[in-house]
Amino acid sequence: MKTSKRMDLIPPYLFAELDKKKALALAKGVDVINLGIGDPDMPTPDHIIKVMQKAVANPETHNYPPYEGTKSFREAVATFYKNRFNVELDPEKEVLSLIGSKEGLAHVHLAYVDPGDYVLVPDPAYPVYKVATCFADGKNFIMPLLEENNFLPDLSKIPDEVANKSKLMFLNYPNNPTGAVATLEFFEEAVHYAKKHDILICHDLAYSEMAYDNYKAPSFLEVPNSKDVCIEFNSLSKTYNMTGWRIGMAVGNAEAVQTLGRLKNNIDSGVFKAVQYAGIEALLGSQDNISKMNELYKKRRDIMTNGLNKLGWDIKPIQATFYMWIPVPEGSNSKDFSTLLLETCGIIVPPGIGYGEYGDKYFRIALTAPEERIRLALQRMEENNIKFK
Repeated sequence: MKTSKRMDLIPPYLFAELDKKKALALAKGVDVINLGIGDPDMPTPDHIIKVMQKAVANPETHNYPPYEGTKSFREAVATFYKNRFNVELDPEKEVLSLIGSKEGLAHVHLAYVDPGDYVLVPDPAYPVYKVATCFADGKNFIMPLLEENNFLPDLSKIPDEVANKSKLMFLNYPNNPTGAVATLEFFEEAVHYAKKHDILICHDLAYSEMAYDNYKAPSFLEVPNSKDVCIEFNSLSKTYNMTGWRIGMAVGNAEAVQTLGRLKNNIDSGVFKAVQYAGIEALLGSQDNISKMNELYKKRRDIMTNGLNKLGWDIKPIQATFYMWIPVPEGSNSKDFSTLLLETCGIIVPPGIGYGEYGDKYFRIALTAPEERIRLALQRMEENNIKFK
């Protein structure tokens, strides 16, 4: 059977490809150090698991959940936003449960993008932003994220004729893959731009709680009047080590939240109620594990940063996320260098090209391996004379 034309535009998913490479290396007996996918290597906190265990045994959670999320989960999200960001949300109109934020980030295109519409997408970026534009038969317009601009898009470089035909703009700070952060001043600039061109900003805040050295990431919704133009996507995956649980939320502009909800009503049947109970415990229960995890990632960050700098790199410590965005040595590209690391050192890292054309001179490290494995990776690089210069 012939597939749809849109399938010809969609590349294999980056992390599925990494899984294949890992499997091949393991089959050859390689001791693989996986610094690839951003999946926390520590378990979900016990207090969340215990709530889930109790909830899953309750027959009242076994039927269909409300499409938009249970009232108690949406209220918990609103309380979390008030406590963490001092942002007021109406749980009835401005909060929607998601089957992980990835699902919402993909589906919002179908709610807003008609064939031929532009979507303003950063590059490098989480691949879903671009791919979902293809699903909606839209056109991606690339906003380069350059190191000299602190990996922030230069909105002044977007032609007016493109901006006026754009429906969505995707932003993501703290950023995957670069680890960059943004200020409220930049968010204010984006709000003014979106109002001028009638664009809905889709802000991906999946890494809001992963921060170091006294940095605290802001919500886009902290900007006055940002709800006029912004829907923000958040997730429990990275904050609470719940990647496999598949629960997140969309908040902000009431019309956008409810439009996305109406689309989802026709696509999925919502999040298992027992998982929503666990989500409530995550958001409103003890937050102690966040600081513990951040201390763990900070130690790993420092080991990797110092180790790479000894090998000739000149890297500053990241302030947020658990990703490090590292330039490849002169004369190489990201795919070749990632292959070299795997074949000579047994280290898996994603090539920057997987995040877009502006990523081809970088590779990404996820700090999701124990300290001893990170030290071993650096040792293998040194033994194999893999240096920046």
